[in-house]
Amino acid sequence: MEEATMETKDRFYSRRDFLKISSAIGFGSLISSPALLQAADPKIRLSIATGGTGGVYYPYGGGMAAVLSKHLPGVDVTAEVTAASVDNCKLVGAQKADLGFVMGDVGYDAYMGTGKFKEKIPLRNLAVLYSNFMHIVALEGKGINSVADLKGKKISTGAPGSGTEVKALRVLEAYGLNPDKDIKRDRLGASESAGALKDIKIDAYFWDGGLPTASILDIAATPGIKIKLIGHTDGVAKMITKYGPVYFKANIPKNIYPGITTDTPVAAVANILICHEKMNPTLAYNILKTFFAHKPELVAVHQEAKHLILEEAVNGSPIPFHPGAIKFFKEKGAKI
Repeated sequence: MEEATMETKDRFYSRRDFLKISSAIGFGSLISSPALLQAADPKIRLSIATGGTGGVYYPYGGGMAAVLSKHLPGVDVTAEVTAASVDNCKLVGAQKADLGFVMGDVGYDAYMGTGKFKEKIPLRNLAVLYSNFMHIVALEGKGINSVADLKGKKISTGAPGSGTEVKALRVLEAYGLNPDKDIKRDRLGASESAGALKDIKIDAYFWDGGLPTASILDIAATPGIKIKLIGHTDGVAKMITKYGPVYFKANIPKNIYPGITTDTPVAAVANILICHEKMNPTLAYNILKTFFAHKPELVAVHQEAKHLILEEAVNGSPIPFHPGAIKFFKEKGAKI
């Protein structure tokens, strides 16, 4: 922990120095001359708070870190493994991370100071990245065909501090199930949940992520195992009524995972890339500029990056956009 603390301090000393220099140079001149970023501070260290290694956030975030480190002069970016959305909001809010992957419902709670958050966190959005689909994963032949069938079973609801956990509890609530009384609850991340299901240590698990999710692909392709996905769009209306218009109905298409031959109707939510409200506008602008200029490199890492298009990136954000993002999207002609 001590080493991590010192690295964090060093990183933010460099970032504060950068902010002072960039303010003196001026917002417009720095945008028009990215080389000045390199001249200002060639050792700016940024971090991206992602999620567990078995989900989409981590590989996608790793791709972002690589693209920024390679193509944005003067920065060195790393992707950090975290417990995902809830923790990412707190890390970015405390300026212990510079960017964070967050599910829209959790980002909204953090911005408003509700749910898992005791006070408002000064977050802003850089872009809507792609949609998260709630997976309820079970095994064929185990008698789990609906959310109601989870009652009395041992279920993983996601890692503590994750957006999966937040959304899983809301799905259970929408179907009248109490996670502390009606199920035997475990709290595992994506890879750990898949491993536990494979070893018959749990009966089913929740995972909220993009398509496809690596850990689900892995278990679905395991010889002798046939998974099934449990539909649950009947609960979406109740979730919206209680928690706001951050959820919508969607389908996990058939054949995304081996053995799944029909579409599965599920609750979906947008994923957003957050930053602190005090992030330097020039830096925010150039981060987006770099992502869009080198999108093929992101898609090569994970296909969810194909959704990084202007129309989708500005649509459905649950929190305000950062000024640097607004400037970028307006220059590109996007309505924001």
